[in-house]
Amino acid sequence: MSDEQLQQWIEKVSLEHFGVPFTHRAFFNRRLRSTGGRYALRSHHIEINPHQLAAHGEEAVEGIIKHELCHYHLHLAGRGYQHRDADFKRLLAKVGGSRYCQSLPDAAKRTLPFKYQLVCLDCNMTYKRKRRIDPKRYRCGKCAGKLRLEELQRE
Repeated sequence: MSDEQLQQWIEKVSLEHFGVPFTHRAFFNRRLRSTGGRYALRSHHIEINPHQLAAHGEEAVEGIIKHELCHYHLHLAGRGYQHRDADFKRLLAKVGGSRYCQSLPDAAKRTLPFKYQLVCLDCNMTYKRKRRIDPKRYRCGKCAGKLRLEELQRE
């Protein structure tokens, strides 16, 4: 699906479910990872995660579109557009938008395995880390002993 098709889809959903036209830009943003979509407060544009469409289909993305349109229309109307606001919750329930998006199937693959561990020289307590740090700047949380950095073996 192209950005133009997404724009037409959002304009159609806006008119059908909200009765108000969507007059700003909508497009796919491939850099979105943990969210299904995003409404930009300053530019009023809506960005949709294309990975959600590929993984969960049009029905899930339509729920995301309705969610972002709730933010859009309430913000432009000067009403409560944040997730915690009663106006937002009421409008979202009325139009049938999704409160949360489904997680992507490859989300677990993106987490990096631990590469390093810090070992206390006094009590042998270990702390696993994904990033390399300078052990001279830290002490053991258990006994305040000095730490040694070890690189874990790759599998």
